[in-house]
Amino acid sequence: MGFYCVDNLPVDLIPMFAEIHSHGEGEFSRAALLVDAREGAQLEKLPAIYRHLRKNHPMTLVFIDASEDALLRRYSETRRPHPLEMGGKDASVLESLSRERALMDPIRKMADVVIDTSQFNVHELRQFVTERFKSADKRPLLVSVVSFGYRYGVPPDADLVFDVRFLPNPHFVPALRPLTGKDPRVKRFIRSFPQSGEFLRRIESLLAYLIPHYIREGKSYLTIAIGCTGGKHRSVMMAEALRRALGKHRHPAKVVHRDLEK
Repeated sequence: MGFYCVDNLPVDLIPMFAEIHSHGEGEFSRAALLVDAREGAQLEKLPAIYRHLRKNHPMTLVFIDASEDALLRRYSETRRPHPLEMGGKDASVLESLSRERALMDPIRKMADVVIDTSQFNVHELRQFVTERFKSADKRPLLVSVVSFGYRYGVPPDADLVFDVRFLPNPHFVPALRPLTGKDPRVKRFIRSFPQSGEFLRRIESLLAYLIPHYIREGKSYLTIAIGCTGGKHRSVMMAEALRRALGKHRHPAKVVHRDLEK
């Protein structure tokens, strides 16, 4: 995308880099600087430096975040020490994360864009960043439709939650019980009731209205949760149908069936 990228540039050198960039000294038209917790106490200088620089230089402050559960899982999977662990003897990852959030909080509050990567895999994050920053006026919205079972709890990251337990339950039809909402026989059973189509049309209309407003407000991602009792039949079928309906409105969505195998 034409960015010259610098990883962990010392905070004190950012004004110098900005001047070099603004005077066209170098073969790059766009620059991206990464600053993280490795800066330690020097991070305290960043808010004042950013406020001063943006008076004379067009720039955007992007804050990359993730939930505590997601971060703990990632550190466990990669087996990497947290940068603030200081050798890993005196502080746990959880304690280091807490310290990091305290250091970064003043910067997060100033951010023009906050990207929560908790639900992204690496490919989705790449796609989102590309779409968001390849041009100044492009504002994508990543939509996730999640089916779930209420017996296992509501997804904590859901922005919108719809309950489809009012629909007739295939679980009580012996021939359909072992199947899932992906099976054509289950789909036909659920769609045979008029309230199923009516519900889908109303949700489609609501989202067609809401999503453009979310985009204008700068929302980066939207998680729509659809729940039934066990997360195997009705919610699965409706999640798949809603994904297709959103596609007709040029709002591509991914589908996650959280409880399908439980």
